[in-house]
Amino acid sequence: MPEIELSAGTVTYEDTGGDGPVVVLLHGLLHDASVWRHVVAELRTGHRLVAPTLPYGAHRRPMRRPPTPDLVNELIAEFLERLDLRDVTLVESDCGRAQTVAARHPERLARLVLISCEAFDNYPPGLPGKMIGLACRVPGGVPVMVRVLGWKPLRRLPVGFGALTKRPVPDEVVERWLRPLRTDPAIRRDFRHYNTHVRRTELLEAAQGLRRFQRPALVVWATEDLMMPREHGRMLAELLPRGRLVELRGTRTLIAEDRPQRLASLLRWFVAEG
Repeated sequence: MPEIELSAGTVTYEDTGGDGPVVVLLHGLLHDASVWRHVVAELRTGHRLVAPTLPYGAHRRPMRRPPTPDLVNELIAEFLERLDLRDVTLVESDCGRAQTVAARHPERLARLVLISCEAFDNYPPGLPGKMIGLACRVPGGVPVMVRVLGWKPLRRLPVGFGALTKRPVPDEVVERWLRPLRTDPAIRRDFRHYNTHVRRTELLEAAQGLRRFQRPALVVWATEDLMMPREHGRMLAELLPRGRLVELRGTRTLIAEDRPQRLASLLRWFVAEG
């Protein structure tokens, strides 16, 4: 997997290459780029897909500068610039960083896709988000959290990965996501720092900036989401000047896990039409 040295540290990423339209895929907390594996398999023909692994706890290389949500926003903008990615379709799932990037750094973006993600005042999102914040503030809380999430009988609980998907994520994928936190104290420090430096007004500010985002935007929302309120999908689509809303059944937050073929079909259509 290629790496790029950015001002805050080294970021690994997947890049299918090619001359097709550029689609940059951003994952959420406690995941890495592998959350997009099924979507990438569906779209790799005819598109250049770039999926960085952001410092959200499943990254393998500790950051030189302690990560915060604001730093990650700048890291994403720097990533696009350093790889000289242009006319990008920026896609986010779960986390809300793409909203701030679109509001502050729209110059390299051609389109924006928001998929069941943090928005407005739902930040950190739902009970799992609040539990992660608590674990990061309590001494020894992160190792305990990782042990709980790593215990297979508990993975489907609504305070863990069970809140994110209707279907179980394969054990080998969950193990891949949790291994860095389990084995590397520096990754745990990054994770704690990120989650204890959430600026709760960030996504409210981003929403105001999205009102000025004049490129095509697609909002894809899970009707059965347990973490991201259904009305937030409608609100995002309405505030974006060229926003469209598609709601999907049979999935929770991680649509890329529950309904990857349908999501890939929507992205293919939107890139071609948008």
